[in-house]
Amino acid sequence: MERWDVVVIGAGAAGMMCAASAGQRGRKVLVLDAAKKPGEKIRISGGGRCNFTNRDAAPAQFLSDNPHFCISALSRYQPADFIALVDRYRIGWHEKTLGQLFCDGSAVQIINMLLSEMTKAGAVLRLAVTVQYVEKTPAGFALQLSSGEVMECGALVVATGGKSIPKMGATDFGYRLAQQFGLRLTETRPGLVPLTFDEGLLERLEGLAGVALPARVSCGKAAFEEALLFTHRGLSGPAILQVSSYWREGAQIAVDLLPGRDVLEALRAARQQNGKQAAHTFLSNLLPRRLAKAIAESPAYEGPLCGLSNEKLRNLAAEIQNWRIVPSGTEGYRTAEVTLGGVDTRDLDSRTLQAKAVIGLHFIGEVVDVTGWLGGYNFQWAWASGWCAGQAV
Repeated sequence: MERWDVVVIGAGAAGMMCAASAGQRGRKVLVLDAAKKPGEKIRISGGGRCNFTNRDAAPAQFLSDNPHFCISALSRYQPADFIALVDRYRIGWHEKTLGQLFCDGSAVQIINMLLSEMTKAGAVLRLAVTVQYVEKTPAGFALQLSSGEVMECGALVVATGGKSIPKMGATDFGYRLAQQFGLRLTETRPGLVPLTFDEGLLERLEGLAGVALPARVSCGKAAFEEALLFTHRGLSGPAILQVSSYWREGAQIAVDLLPGRDVLEALRAARQQNGKQAAHTFLSNLLPRRLAKAIAESPAYEGPLCGLSNEKLRNLAAEIQNWRIVPSGTEGYRTAEVTLGGVDTRDLDSRTLQAKAVIGLHFIGEVVDVTGWLGGYNFQWAWASGWCAGQAV
């Protein structure tokens, strides 16, 4: 029976970071993953360029039943620390909007960097192997593998991710393992996911799929001003993905299709200056043509602008700047970038990510009830939680 100081289940962002961190401290580390390749979510992230962190990552951009839990890890391993690691490997990167950092080249560079860090630290990676069951032993843990082997370790780190994108191998294994050892779970649901509409609304919006524009989307107190995209099923784009993490079934979202503009004032001025033009003709100067026609070619706004009353102009402006929608649902885990909820942080130590009631058992990354905004925040949580656990095991 092979004995390791640390076994990490999951060769994703958090798992590989943890393995390198622990190995650098002289620990004998084994990483196990059911996939044939490590870091598959890293590979597809950011359109293949990996939005590997966000300069502005701070606790305020993370959702959790306990919003204070992530403070310790995020303060101990910050974006600047990961940027310094990327720079040491001479990986070119650039900053996009809102503090988002991307590789100039392929996301595979980040995977190779983490693999190199693991190798230098002496960590061993085994792929295409699953953990059949885990038992607590006096000396730590025993793991039965699909290969028939039994491994022993002093510390076990669960970095199995959530349920999002099941075609890439996502499962609920980490949650089941947490429950096996008596840890609580918070409700899990798809996050950073497109929203869908019912048939009636889709019929009204027919022909708009592919239309994109900047917008401000809000749900309750949460609001995001980023790109919005009309799809065959509803709405997507960064603004929608962001607000989806705050949306719950039956709730309403509000969309401003021209943030920062006073559309009512613009319509009144256009009526006075060129009242013979149709509303959709004028609005095509402000909005994508297909969208302007879909909104303003309604019977309520037929005829020239000079024939529209102040009330009708107010209604038209509200449709553009205060469009209220109740989505029918989301596209689910199939396209969700992350899983909201997970292992209840009340049962974890915020500094070490260790289960309070099970010495040596740690949970890191997406499997924990800590979910960041779109834009590199979830990777920063993976690096931070992985590094902190690696320093503790």
